[in-house]
Amino acid sequence: MSSTPVAGPAPTGPTSGSDAGSTGRPAPDRRRGPGRPGRRIRPVSAGAGRGPRRRVAKYWPQYLAVSPYYLIFSVFMLFPVLYTVYLAFQKWDGIGDMQFVGFQQFRFLWDDPVFWQSLRNTLVIWVLSTVPMLFMALVLAVLVNSTKRFTAFYRVALFIPSITSLVAIAIFFGAIFSNNFGLINAVLRALHVSAVPWMSNEWTIKLVIAALMTWQWTGYNAIIYLAGLQAIPSELYEAARMDGAGPVRIFFSLTIPLLRPIILFTVIVSTVTGLQSFTEPQVLFGSEAATNPNSGGPGQAGLTTLLYFYHQAFDNNDFGYGAAIVWAFFLLILLIVVINWSLVQRKERRT
Repeated sequence: MSSTPVAGPAPTGPTSGSDAGSTGRPAPDRRRGPGRPGRRIRPVSAGAGRGPRRRVAKYWPQYLAVSPYYLIFSVFMLFPVLYTVYLAFQKWDGIGDMQFVGFQQFRFLWDDPVFWQSLRNTLVIWVLSTVPMLFMALVLAVLVNSTKRFTAFYRVALFIPSITSLVAIAIFFGAIFSNNFGLINAVLRALHVSAVPWMSNEWTIKLVIAALMTWQWTGYNAIIYLAGLQAIPSELYEAARMDGAGPVRIFFSLTIPLLRPIILFTVIVSTVTGLQSFTEPQVLFGSEAATNPNSGGPGQAGLTTLLYFYHQAFDNNDFGYGAAIVWAFFLLILLIVVINWSLVQRKERRT
C-alpha cells in the first residue's frame, strides 16, 4: 500500500527560475512591501529623447514672436557689455589699432585723483537725494492712502515727474537756481536776504543736483509705497487703535515693519539709479566750462563718475580707460547693493 505524500508548508525562499517557468508567472519581488503593487516599467521608445525638439516644433510661433526682443537685446545690450570687458584691457582711440595693456588701465584708475573726486561727488549726491526722497515718498504715500477723495488725481500728480523729460527738468532747475536771474535768488532779494551762489559753490551744486533727482523720483517711490499700504489689511490698523496706539506709534510699529520688503526694493532701485546720475550735471553745467564741457561745474563739484566716463571715452577718445571706469563703478554699485541687502536682512532676523 503506497503512502500519499503530505503537502508541507510553502517555501519561503526565492523561487528558482525553473519553478517560475513551471507556473508561468514571474517570481514575486520580496523587496516590495505588503499590499503595494509593483510599478510597471514603460518601454523606452525610440523617439523619447526628442521631447524638447517636439516642444520647440510645437510652439515655434510663440518663440518666433518673442525672438526679436532677444535679438535686439543681444546685439545692442549683451554684446556691448561683454565687449567692454575686452576693451578695458586695451588702449584704443576708436580709430586705430588696439594695444593690449593688461591691468594698466586699472592701475592708472587707482592713482587718478579726478576719478576719486567724481566718486566722492557721486556718493554725496546719492546720499543727499536718496534719504529725503524715500522719506518724503513714504509720508506722501501714507497721506494719500488716508484720503478718500481725489485719490486718482493724486496718483497721476505723483507719477508725472518720473515720466517728464529729464533734460527739460534740468533746464527748468537751472533757470530756477541761476545765480543772477534765478527765481530762488529773486525771492531771497525780495525778502532782503543775500543771494546764494547755487551754481558756483561746491555744496550748493550738489544740493541742486540732489533736489532735481529728489523731485523726479519721489512720486515714483510714493506710488510703490501706496501699493504696499493698500495691501495691508485694515483689520490690523483697527486692532492697533483699539489697543490705544496713536498715529505715530502705528506708523513706526505697524506700517514700517509690514512695508520692509517694499522699502528694501526702493532702497536698492534708488541706489542703482542715484549712483548713475549723468544727465543732471551734464545739462546743468555742460555749457559753463569752455575748455571742458563735461567738467561738472566750477571746481568739478558736480562731476559724477558716469559724467567722467563720458568725458574720457567720447571727449578724449580713450575708450579703454572709459571701459575700466565703468567696470570699476559697476563693482562699487554691486558692493553697495549687497551691503544694503545684508543690513536689511540682518534687521529682519533680529525682529
